[in-house]
Amino acid sequence: MIAFIRKPSSAALVFLVAGAGWFVLGTLYGMTSAIHLVWPEAFNNIPALVFGRTRPIHVNAVLFGFATTTLIGAGLYYVPAVLRTRLWSEPLGHLSAVLWNVALLSGPVFFSVGVSQGREYCEFPWWADVALTASVAVMAVNLVMTIAVRRERQLYISVWYFMGTFLWTATFYPIGNVMWRPSTGAMPGLIDSLFLWFYGHNLPGLLLTPLSSGAAFFVIPRVTRTPLYSHTLSLIGFWTLVTLYSHIGGHHLLQAPIPAWLKAISVVDSMAMLIPVFTVIANLWLTSRGRGGRLLADPAGRLVAVGIIWYLLVTVQGSIQSLPMIQRVTHFNNWTIGHSHIAVLGFSGFIALGALWHVLPYVTRRQVWSQRLVNLQFLLVTFGLTGFLIVLTIAGLIQGQGWNNGETVYRMLPTITSYMVLRAVLGVLIVTGAIVGFVNLILTLTRGQRFTPRPIEEPDLEELE
Repeated sequence: MIAFIRKPSSAALVFLVAGAGWFVLGTLYGMTSAIHLVWPEAFNNIPALVFGRTRPIHVNAVLFGFATTTLIGAGLYYVPAVLRTRLWSEPLGHLSAVLWNVALLSGPVFFSVGVSQGREYCEFPWWADVALTASVAVMAVNLVMTIAVRRERQLYISVWYFMGTFLWTATFYPIGNVMWRPSTGAMPGLIDSLFLWFYGHNLPGLLLTPLSSGAAFFVIPRVTRTPLYSHTLSLIGFWTLVTLYSHIGGHHLLQAPIPAWLKAISVVDSMAMLIPVFTVIANLWLTSRGRGGRLLADPAGRLVAVGIIWYLLVTVQGSIQSLPMIQRVTHFNNWTIGHSHIAVLGFSGFIALGALWHVLPYVTRRQVWSQRLVNLQFLLVTFGLTGFLIVLTIAGLIQGQGWNNGETVYRMLPTITSYMVLRAVLGVLIVTGAIVGFVNLILTLTRGQRFTPRPIEEPDLEELE
């Protein structure tokens, strides 16, 4: 055990395996929630399986467990690689993994018995918030020391994004979870909604987005075997992200009695978010220009490429739906659910899967057991998620249009029944994709053909120079 804890990239492997496991668990709970929306009595009102308990387990397991955990695992490989060194402390990496996963496990355990702080994305009990924050802090220290002892002078953009993720999360997570009030984890009255959505929107913006962007900037140049088009553009994308994203959560409160100036700023900066996103996407597109064949022929590269397409779509959609006149029809209904699915599973999830299959051979020193299973997972998740977007968008527009014309909630529910059935059917594809990926990962660890990659001090990134 001690030898494993000190083994290079072992902490990365723990995060990658945990991420694949969380993908299965999270989608199974999502499937359970989807069944509830079609057949509310399906589980005979078993307390642990009622919708109000399975839904937060699904959300937290997929957001923190699958996408974030997998992207952290990939980053723990590629950051030392591009810095031409090793992770400063593998034991600290394992400590961070233990704290992180213990905090996440509090979700299925405590939410199932009805113990929750009752705020969306902030349901974890206070002690789990402490464990998760400690995990982030330990990771930040480990990364700072890794950067300090690096052999590569230039900090590649992936390092900026990965390091920034932990510095920003260590700041907004305690604030959003109101950790100085452990008894409630909330502020009193309307002010709590401001804290909640400051935090809620920074989760995708300052946690998932930088992790995903960092992984994409690592994988695409390697797969296409071309240097990054522009380091300057990558830094513009980085700084405009943190400048514009940190305060746009107010666009979730346009229909609440908050200050008008706050609403105006959140809408303006929501539209301005197109700047960093287009900058990043243009830089990656120009990097792979003329070599798209290599990108699409590589199973991992294809996942990342499609993740970038989801990134473009979810950003354009998000900016437009922040406008008050659009939000009257698209807010508080299934449109938003479709939007959140392509954000977490489409953008971050696809890039997480691409990064997983790209770095796994280097972390394990074994070839991926089956590239066909990677392709099968890609097809299952792609069809499932595309169907999700179409079905939920239509259902949301039906709901929004009806409510905007004075219909009541209960009169609108029968009109979307068929869409909820389709949603559940499509969910089977995504759950199957998660299981296929987990099986392929385990078989890679146990039966994958051994090979000897270049030493970590001499990564393939030499080809980028």
